[in-house]
Amino acid sequence: MQTENNILTDSHKREHSYLRISLIERCNLRCTYCMPENGIALSPRSHLMTYEEIYQIASTFVRNGVTKIRLTGGEPLIRKDIDVILKKLASLNVELSITTNAILVDRFVDTLKENGIRNINASLDSLDSEKFKQITRRDNFKKVFDNIHLLIKEGFHVKLNVVLIKDFNENEIIDFINLTKDWPIVVRFIEFMPFNGNKWDVSKLVSYESIMNSAFNEFSKTKIIRLKDAQNDTSKNYKVSHYTGSFAVISTVTNPFCDSCNRLRLTANGQLKNCLFSSEENDLLTQLREGKSIEGVIQKSVLMKKKIRNGLTTNESFSNKKKHSENRSMIAIGG
Repeated sequence: MQTENNILTDSHKREHSYLRISLIERCNLRCTYCMPENGIALSPRSHLMTYEEIYQIASTFVRNGVTKIRLTGGEPLIRKDIDVILKKLASLNVELSITTNAILVDRFVDTLKENGIRNINASLDSLDSEKFKQITRRDNFKKVFDNIHLLIKEGFHVKLNVVLIKDFNENEIIDFINLTKDWPIVVRFIEFMPFNGNKWDVSKLVSYESIMNSAFNEFSKTKIIRLKDAQNDTSKNYKVSHYTGSFAVISTVTNPFCDSCNRLRLTANGQLKNCLFSSEENDLLTQLREGKSIEGVIQKSVLMKKKIRNGLTTNESFSNKKKHSENRSMIAIGG
């Protein structure tokens, strides 16, 4: 329930009801768009939030109006106390979901169900095993694909996240859309975004317009149905006529959705980020460990949030590599 003086409302009158919590900086994949080639300097274990601290911080956000929490990483399912974290957070009055690379989900199907998690975002950037190996730097395609199929069979609502990179996997757009013919999933094409160490360049971008042109050329405009987007949705949603599932585009680069942003991010070491592209962070964990209220720090962070992509309002400013090198790598932010 929101308080009368809502600390989660920013200066642009956006109310933040969605918290993404990164549980861990480590991952069992090494995706090129997420992790730098040489890895990252991991936070010491003592600097990471314990399950009790995750619960305490999450409780404060829920008390002030957060209604949805998504758990991310790294890979959240490699955290040893994940079952305890899920149980604690499931006790809150909140919609709980998770983003995973799907390698380990077969071990957690029952645990996820027991804690009311029905919505799962799974990452899969290629349907070609060799390309999968190239982009993830690991040979786990079959395991991931089989586990995604398992989640569907077990009745989970699955969104498939596909980061598109020009001259790498853009030729698979139609193959991914055709997965939705029989599978009740949402395939979400994500524009390649710049973060520290991922060698982003605008020339590697597969734009929203390009994605839709591929779809229209294959199926014709008359067979592509524009769906109604959910409130605060980051994606523009479509489906092919008579297909079971749907597809969507997350156009953070070419067509940002900042006006309706309701998201905040908590890193695994307890830093609050008010925008995915902000290098500025506010330390909640130290405040909590000192026995002080974290609400003032939360409010300060929310009020500092800029209107569009942390002030990167033009293509020129967004393409400035120095701006992104000041931010964390994606793996240290949380997907």
